[in-house]
Amino acid sequence: MGQEITATRFNAEDLARFAQGLAAETRLAADTFRRGGFAQQGRVAGFELEAWLLDRNFYPVPCNQSFLARMADPQVVAELSRFNIELNGEPQPLTGTALSRLEWTLADTWSRCLKTAHEDEATAIAIGTLPTLRESDLNLSTMTPSKRYVALNQQVLKARQGRPLMLDIAAPAGGDHLCTTHADVMLEAATTSFQLHLQVPSHQIVRHMNASMVLSGPLIALSANSPFLFGHRLWHETRIPLFEQAVDCGSDRQAHGQRVSFGDAYLGEDPTSYFTDNAAQFPVLLPISSDAPPKAFAHLRLHNGTVWRWNRLLIGFDDARQPHLRIEQRVMPAGPSVIDMIANAAFYYGVVHMLASAAVPPENALPFATTRANFYRAAQEGLDAPLTWLDGRTRSAADILIDLLPMAREGLKDQGIDARDIDRYLDVLAVRLRTRRNGAAWQLAHHAQHGDLFKLTADYLEHQRSGMPVHEWPI
Repeated sequence: MGQEITATRFNAEDLARFAQGLAAETRLAADTFRRGGFAQQGRVAGFELEAWLLDRNFYPVPCNQSFLARMADPQVVAELSRFNIELNGEPQPLTGTALSRLEWTLADTWSRCLKTAHEDEATAIAIGTLPTLRESDLNLSTMTPSKRYVALNQQVLKARQGRPLMLDIAAPAGGDHLCTTHADVMLEAATTSFQLHLQVPSHQIVRHMNASMVLSGPLIALSANSPFLFGHRLWHETRIPLFEQAVDCGSDRQAHGQRVSFGDAYLGEDPTSYFTDNAAQFPVLLPISSDAPPKAFAHLRLHNGTVWRWNRLLIGFDDARQPHLRIEQRVMPAGPSVIDMIANAAFYYGVVHMLASAAVPPENALPFATTRANFYRAAQEGLDAPLTWLDGRTRSAADILIDLLPMAREGLKDQGIDARDIDRYLDVLAVRLRTRRNGAAWQLAHHAQHGDLFKLTADYLEHQRSGMPVHEWPI
């Protein structure tokens, strides 16, 4: 959810000043790209992992303020609710042992998080949606004390003219139907993700962004881990409809914009059109003006941080303060285990490289409407979802993923990734796909056998602590 702000209430003058700064920076971004001012070197990988704090009864416990004070790690920060935290990985050049370094960083930070949580008689768990979560857990009393979150809630409700948020999620045939209303944006706290970052030379960013969108359907099927919400069995990746509806600013798309979405089209030749579209389509939620020079892109980055596309384009800065463009791939849930998440990352970084460098751009072979349909179908049905791929054939997501594993291997090898890393992570995925056992499949099988979401959560937590990949978890 990004940076802290300094105010929670705004007037027309605030909005006008912010709009002026946003317009100037949006024009500057386009000019910077045209003259080659964004970084042209390097391939860099990184991640963010959102997680839950739980009490001994497996309910969420709102203790992130005391937890973070003791953790005292700038890479571990608060999230929207006081029972969520976020772990940030140190960016790694995408070559050599980058993947194992990402795993070591994540495992080390996660181990320290568990130790720190225990001091509050709590623990931490990485899972897309928490099976034991109650809707009553999501209220303003459990919001992390932050002006940004207070203002976000006020502005979303203002855009909705005070109407409550509607949550309506129907599972595929044989599942449940959840329909409820909620008085604030705290529904968003029910979703936790494993977000990947990829920085590439700016002249390659369009191909990589479009390839990232094309890959989103298979990627979400590979990693799905969110089948339960408020006691209901819903989508394999229930985070998707939940987040899209949790900060919906209104039903009139032209006036308000759906702020969480897959988007409407692939990127064109100028990637900064992404920022132009954000400025044009989405009203400003947080009009906090900055005195920083336009080249800091302060207004653009703040506004961009309130539009949550599943593949998001970001502007960042290197140590020398040169701006760069990078992709934030947001489709994957947290969990199940550290090695599972890094294996998912390995697959993404390998395949997206190959798709982005293919002689025929994949976006030319797969219409955007098909790519978007693949994404939602995979979120609903996971590995069994029928997806239409680049050859025009419709097959199960699992079969497509099996065919993509050699491409992932070739893509990682082409980027100079260590052969032992390639084998370690892609071998995990090969067995996962052969057994059809991702996190969602394990949770659904466990619940079908035991019918107890508390036992499911307890067993999940025990297996996650073991470090075993999910395909090895017993039911």
